[in-house]
Amino acid sequence: MAMKLVVDENIPGADQLFAQFGAVQRLPGRAINAAVVRDADILVVRSVTRIDAALLRGSRVRFVGSTTAGIDHVCLADLDALGIRFAHAPGSNADSVVDYVLGVLALRFPDAASIASRRIGIVGCGNVGGRLLRRLRALGISCRVYDPFVEGIAEACAFDEVLDCDVLSLHVPLTSEGDHPTRYLLGAAQLQALATRALLINTARGAVVDNAALLGLLRARADLGVVLDVWEHEPRIEPALLARTLIGTPHIAGYAVDGKLRGVAQVYRALCDFLQGGAPLESFAALQLPPAGVVPAQATGWQQAVLGSYDPRTDDAQLRALAVATPADIATGFDRLRRDYPARRELGAWHIGSARESERAQLLAAGFHG
Repeated sequence: MAMKLVVDENIPGADQLFAQFGAVQRLPGRAINAAVVRDADILVVRSVTRIDAALLRGSRVRFVGSTTAGIDHVCLADLDALGIRFAHAPGSNADSVVDYVLGVLALRFPDAASIASRRIGIVGCGNVGGRLLRRLRALGISCRVYDPFVEGIAEACAFDEVLDCDVLSLHVPLTSEGDHPTRYLLGAAQLQALATRALLINTARGAVVDNAALLGLLRARADLGVVLDVWEHEPRIEPALLARTLIGTPHIAGYAVDGKLRGVAQVYRALCDFLQGGAPLESFAALQLPPAGVVPAQATGWQQAVLGSYDPRTDDAQLRALAVATPADIATGFDRLRRDYPARRELGAWHIGSARESERAQLLAAGFHG
């Protein structure tokens, strides 16, 4: 009997990659349910599909792949109990998220003088936070880092100290158990402790920050700046919170096409290993990246170069345009913006070109390609 593969329709290259193994059924991630997967052998998803026993018990599924870095949508204990192999894509979109954060910083601090005396606080120093730290170090920007799981970081500090930074950027998985759970890591008390005129950036998971407490705080403190790419209860985001953000985007910080395809490739390799077969990745045209570009020679400083490659205000405007709709339409629009997201390239795909030698080192530090 030929295998059946159920694949999220937003995963690029799925038809070309997976059709060699059997019949591919592509569906919206939120439409993948127990009835759909009952007669499936392979399941390939994104973060919008909850993976647990309720979905998989009684099905034929033997392998689940998530093309995402995060796995808070997956119950690993259930998969283990059911004897189902699991693979995901840690680090696949890390550079894309760092590019997004640099775009936000470029908007907030448009020149060298405006960021020279600032301290950037990084919470979580794994795949994303670690890369952000390395780029900011290379740019000569002062950082503080809080991560109780990582040792040997020169910039390490206590949690209350990182809350006092000029910018606080969150890069942790969403967890509810253990010694250091991250659900509501920033609750009402922690949010109140943010420095005057601080900028909070959340590209991790929505529930790392208590969104209701954040909205209440923003109503009381006009000095704070907030950038949210992730939200509690996605795709049903809170319009009142969106209205009070400096930048609000529909969970696309990691959506550069480079990272998407990298995630698909990681899951594909794991599936080939599981099935002990499969064509080499290089043979698939669907995994060929679109061209990027050349950093404009007239760009002055890394900030202009970053914003010339990716400006978060474009995505902000599209999400903000949904805010006048009904809650159901906002949710539909949120998913549509993610589904139809244009082919953005990572900064590392952009060539520096004829930039002045004095600025070349800065552009390389920011992540551009030499």
